[in-house]
Amino acid sequence: MEYRNKLITVEKQGGGVCLVSLNNPPLNVVTLPLLEEMRDVMAKLEADDAVRVVVLTGSGVKAFSVGSDVKEFPDVWDDVVEKKLKGENEAFNALEFLPKPVIAALEGTVCGGGCEMAMACDIRILSDQGKMGMPEINLGIFPASGGLFRLPKLVGMAKAMEIMYLGDFVDAAECHRIGLVNRLAPAGQVKEAALELARTIAAKPAAALRTIKQGVRDLGMRTTEDGFLDNLRYSRPMWNTPDCAEGVRAFLEKRPPRFAPPPEE
Repeated sequence: MEYRNKLITVEKQGGGVCLVSLNNPPLNVVTLPLLEEMRDVMAKLEADDAVRVVVLTGSGVKAFSVGSDVKEFPDVWDDVVEKKLKGENEAFNALEFLPKPVIAALEGTVCGGGCEMAMACDIRILSDQGKMGMPEINLGIFPASGGLFRLPKLVGMAKAMEIMYLGDFVDAAECHRIGLVNRLAPAGQVKEAALELARTIAAKPAAALRTIKQGVRDLGMRTTEDGFLDNLRYSRPMWNTPDCAEGVRAFLEKRPPRFAPPPEE
C-alpha cells in the first residue's frame, strides 16, 4: 500500500515499516479534510498485516504541525464539538488505538493540535532545535483533543498544568528532560532516526508488540489489584506463539532469534 492523498502520504519502507506524512506545508495545519484522511489511513494500516510499525511525520522541517487551521473556525463556530472536536478526537484516538507501534518524528514547531497528535503516538523523537507547546489558553480555550488527559500521563499533573496554564513553548532539552519526548535527534535528521528505530522494533515479534501496546494502554492507569488478572489474561496466548517458542529456543541455544518477518505485499 503506497498512495498519496491530498493531505497525507503513505509510503512503505520495507521490513514492516510504513512512513505516514502530513502533507500540508509549510506548517502542516490540522484541517477537517486532513482529519478525515487520517482516520481513513489508520483504518487501512490496521488492516495491513505487512505493516508492523508506523512513523508519523510532517512535510518539511519548519513544523511537524502547528495545530488547527484557525481560518476554519467561523465555519464550525455554531457547533464546534460536533463539527470539529469530535472528529479531531476520533482521528487522534485512531493513532493511540492502532494496534501497532507509532513513532512521531517531530521537526521544528509542534503545538496545539499538532502536540496533541504527537502525544497520541507511542514514542516521540524531537529535533534538538524543535519546540513544543499548548498555546490554546491564549485563544481563551483549552487543549480539547487529548491534551487534558494525555499530557499529565507523560509529564505529571503539576507540569502538565503549568504548560497548559502558561501556553508557552518548551524547548527541546526541556521536552526531553520532563519526558514529553523520548529522544532528541539533530535537526533535519529526525525522520531517519525514527525510521531506524522503527526498523529495530519491526523486527520484534508482532504478537508481543500488539500486546504490549494494548496492555500498557489498558492497564497503565489501573491499580495493581485491578490490573493483575488482565495482565495474566494477556500472557496466556503469548506463550503459545511460534515467536515465543523461537525466542526461548534461541536463548537456550545462545543464538539470535529468528522471528517471523512481516508478510510480503
